[in-house]
Amino acid sequence: MKEPEPPGQQSSLYNELRFNGEFCDAVIKVEDAEFQIHKIILCRCTPYFRDLFSRCSSPDQVVFSIPNLSADVMQLIIEFAYGCSVSVTEDNVQELLLAADQLGVKSLVQTCCCFLGEQLCPRNCIAIWRLTNVCISPELRHKAYRYIADHFEDVVSCEDFLQLSVEELTDILDRDELSVRQENSVYEAMMKWIAHVPEERQGHIAALLSKVRLALLSTEYITINVLSNELVKNSAKCLTLVKHATTIIHRTERPSAYGFCNRLARPRLPNAILLATGGWSGGDPTNSIEAYDFRADQWVSVANGLEHPRAYHGTAFLSGFVYCVGGFNRVQHLNSVYRLDLTSCTWQEVANMHCCRCYVSVTVLNGRIYAMGGYDGQVRLSTAECYQPQTNQWSHIAPMHEQRSDASCTTLHNKVYICGGFNGSECLQTAEYYSPETNQWTMIAAMNIRRSGIGVIAYADQVFAVGGFDGNDRLRSAEAYNPQTNTWTEVSSMITPRSNFGIEVIDDRLFAVGGFNGFTTTFNVESYDTTKNEWSEAADMDVFRSALSCCVVFGLPNMADYAATRDALLLSHSEEDTMESEDSS
Repeated sequence: MKEPEPPGQQSSLYNELRFNGEFCDAVIKVEDAEFQIHKIILCRCTPYFRDLFSRCSSPDQVVFSIPNLSADVMQLIIEFAYGCSVSVTEDNVQELLLAADQLGVKSLVQTCCCFLGEQLCPRNCIAIWRLTNVCISPELRHKAYRYIADHFEDVVSCEDFLQLSVEELTDILDRDELSVRQENSVYEAMMKWIAHVPEERQGHIAALLSKVRLALLSTEYITINVLSNELVKNSAKCLTLVKHATTIIHRTERPSAYGFCNRLARPRLPNAILLATGGWSGGDPTNSIEAYDFRADQWVSVANGLEHPRAYHGTAFLSGFVYCVGGFNRVQHLNSVYRLDLTSCTWQEVANMHCCRCYVSVTVLNGRIYAMGGYDGQVRLSTAECYQPQTNQWSHIAPMHEQRSDASCTTLHNKVYICGGFNGSECLQTAEYYSPETNQWTMIAAMNIRRSGIGVIAYADQVFAVGGFDGNDRLRSAEAYNPQTNTWTEVSSMITPRSNFGIEVIDDRLFAVGGFNGFTTTFNVESYDTTKNEWSEAADMDVFRSALSCCVVFGLPNMADYAATRDALLLSHSEEDTMESEDSS
């Protein structure tokens, strides 16, 4: 018996029969074009044609007209039904999607939606979001909305933003997920939308202003920009909103439980979260993980901690996973690596490093994780290796010039920088960088101070070296390296001396987290603003810890799981009553 032909060959045969007009039993008519087809092929593609050929026509009908489609798009759909490859392009995707949706070609709808999801940009995201009102695709609608929210400040500069309806704009401005660096961007976007068609839109000023988190603005901005606006000045409801906002601003400097339940002061959800993982706490390693919500200035305990407590390890965020690398569990110096899936909050063991590495330095560059130096339980290491997630393999790279444990590293300008540390006999002042293209390490200018247990991070186009231990004292001092001049410059010192702390940059500020201050392990956190060259206090962690590791995570579909809870209550009854009484007076 002859083997049946593979599906691909069958599709080719059926299409050849269609092309030659052989055994065709129907004609699809669109506009002035006619397409000879085989009913069974189109019925297999979508139930629409099964209904058309059986229930919606007479038995002897041969020609079937399809309304509201172009001939070009019908040609593509017929080719798709016959198993031919269909080229989805920016020019045809919208029309093809609407046609596929009309005809119920689900797989082609999915193909078009995937294409549109990959093409999202500030210029088209609103149009794609609106398209999902006509062609129902919850996944694409959510993705387009998230793009609008995540890139709001760029979207505002595009023409489609000005064409939003008041209902659409109100919905966007009201969302906690709206990502803006400063709340004044929301106010200015609202005023830009109104100014586009002022005679039609100025009546919406109070409704839209109520969606702006006015209490997150400064009193100076409110006075200069909001109260000076004629539309605001002429609206009793707007003036009441502003009055309540200024009262809240004067009541508290930081977000609070009160602010969370007041729609004027409720912080937006962050677009990134700082995670503090593991460390040494209370005389033992801990498996605690805390997440810092910089918009709320609050730490949140992450429910699923490390499966195994560890300290003096490194962490790295890559492709939605947090990798926990090496460290010490009080019994062993570890070469094991685990990764946390932040979407499901589950842990998985991946390939071990070649070396056990406690006091390890870890960073990410070009999709690879680099682990350098450390202590294997016997010697301080100069060796280094990198991990490729796609192959789940660690590979050796060139060794450093120095043995370094308790150092710290970062990436800048496609190089890995590592600074300070301990070589087994002294705290180090030296620093060097690794170039992946040449697989070589190069020494750079030495720091001004010896630093072990140091924090190193790229910030403001420089490499910052912060705190640490110089062999005698825990340090408050910090310095910054300029790669252009190969020089280190002192910057403002921290408020608290610390070594073996977490360090990261989020919200354009450098954060120093926990550590050992020379007397005790601390939960203290502070941040540095390079534009002001000053440090300020941030919210304390819940757990005292040193020898922890920090990383910043972003782009998560469940970012709210790692942020401070935004209370569903918008206003207390007493506040509503007060506002209503003032509105009516």
